[in-house]
Amino acid sequence: MRITLDQVETLDAIERSGSFAAAAQSLGRVPSAVTYTIRNLERALELEIFDRRGHRARLTPAGRRVLELSRRLLREAADIEALADALRAGWEPRVTLVIDGLLPLAPVLASLEHFAAQRSPTRVRLLVEYLGGVRERFEAERAELMLDLEYSGHPAWSATPLPPVEMCLVARADHWLARADRKITRRDLSEDVELSVADSSRGGSGHRHRLFFDGPQVYFFSDFHSKLEALRRGLGFGWMPEHLVRPLLERGELATVAFEEGSRFTFHPHLVTSSADPGLATAYLADALGQEFARQGEMQRES
Repeated sequence: MRITLDQVETLDAIERSGSFAAAAQSLGRVPSAVTYTIRNLERALELEIFDRRGHRARLTPAGRRVLELSRRLLREAADIEALADALRAGWEPRVTLVIDGLLPLAPVLASLEHFAAQRSPTRVRLLVEYLGGVRERFEAERAELMLDLEYSGHPAWSATPLPPVEMCLVARADHWLARADRKITRRDLSEDVELSVADSSRGGSGHRHRLFFDGPQVYFFSDFHSKLEALRRGLGFGWMPEHLVRPLLERGELATVAFEEGSRFTFHPHLVTSSADPGLATAYLADALGQEFARQGEMQRES
């Protein structure tokens, strides 16, 4: 059994126009051609689609059900044609964006909202990694976009600086490290529990990174939100991005640890594209991400 789009289009035209003759006129055919097409459809399905008794042919119950599915098929065919048009115009089938989970998520989600409004056929994959895992995943997935904290350059990639991300060493306000009336030393830190988010690369470089003190007691978390909950419970101390803890610092729930080597440092992230000639979706997302991160940076400077 084989049916064709022409057959289901003809069936749809008959129902919409009200008769075989009117359908023939709307399709630019002679009535006998319409009748022949429907006869072939009935033979292919081995069903009577129209009841031809009486003055006017009417859909049978089986024909009505066939029409319902036929219209779904026509919609899907139209979707395929629209997809092909968009892909020919330069929209990619899929774009992969790899981000460091330390970065604020609001600009990323705002960018995706803008992109959704374009009604693009491009499917977007958002992958979250940490530190060395970001570039590793970017390369492994052959991704189009990356938000990297410590971009070290690549001859084939294009990079745009993003607003800096401030890190601060914090603990719960009633934690002894936060209440001490003197500078905190590395030895002091080694006597308590360090809370850390692990480098997600396969080799893992956390022990070499300034986010990691490598003390005797370390609890590793998979993301900064779970780490923040541990800090709020007073479980230990750790580095946190300021945008996540600023409200808690302002209301006195968390406090900065007065570490003698410095309680703050700054990342200088970059937006990286893997192609010098990106497709429409990649280019749109890159522009939206740049604008949204710049907007957030301005808001932080004003606050």
